[in-house]
Amino acid sequence: MSEQNAVKPVPKHQQVRDSLAAEIRGLEPHSPLAAERDLAAAHGVSRATIRIALDALSEAGVVYRVQGAGTFVAGPTISKTLVLSSFTEDMEVRGWTATSRLLAADRVAAGGEVADDLGIDAQDEVVRLSRIRLADGTPICMETVHLPAGWVPGLLDRDLNTSLYGILEGDYGLHVVRAEQVVRAVVMDVGEAALLGQPPGSPALRVHRIGLDQRDRPIESTTSVYRGDLYDLRFAIHR
Repeated sequence: MSEQNAVKPVPKHQQVRDSLAAEIRGLEPHSPLAAERDLAAAHGVSRATIRIALDALSEAGVVYRVQGAGTFVAGPTISKTLVLSSFTEDMEVRGWTATSRLLAADRVAAGGEVADDLGIDAQDEVVRLSRIRLADGTPICMETVHLPAGWVPGLLDRDLNTSLYGILEGDYGLHVVRAEQVVRAVVMDVGEAALLGQPPGSPALRVHRIGLDQRDRPIESTTSVYRGDLYDLRFAIHR
């Protein structure tokens, strides 16, 4: 087996993270976790490894910390933090299976707003994908993605019901490492509500994201509508 194809070992802190996530799924929301030293002893790792694993779970919104009181199981709402993660990653850390239902996939002219986002001309072609994202079969959000067509030749021939970031990274070497986002509170229109299994006028979060690569080049312009009953935003601010 070549070095390139060798399977990389899973880091210890990630193994512990996944093990803790599985344990947490059996606990009631807001239940306290054991102290870090006790978790370290139970998992046979250092407190530093436990801390890294808990940091990852906190960033994913699976747990939350109260200074001086400890770490607690988060409620059923999916809390998004300021860490850039994909929908698939957010669901996997919770033990849920992320899937997609493709609504439309085509090539269109970018138009003014998308062209501005991607730094291309309005008449340049982009690949447009509209999908419903599901967790364990439950519709969670609706997203519309625009990608520069020249960067993703043959994308429309691939299985687009899987992780798009996985396809971009594995097949095209495109890595979204930073994103600029605008989040607005909205109510769903009739079409959005029907697709997400909610009554019209239900609350939602509309997130517009421009994803950029290591060289700060725009890779994607994406608008997502998240169910307001399942999503919130969680982040710390400092005076």
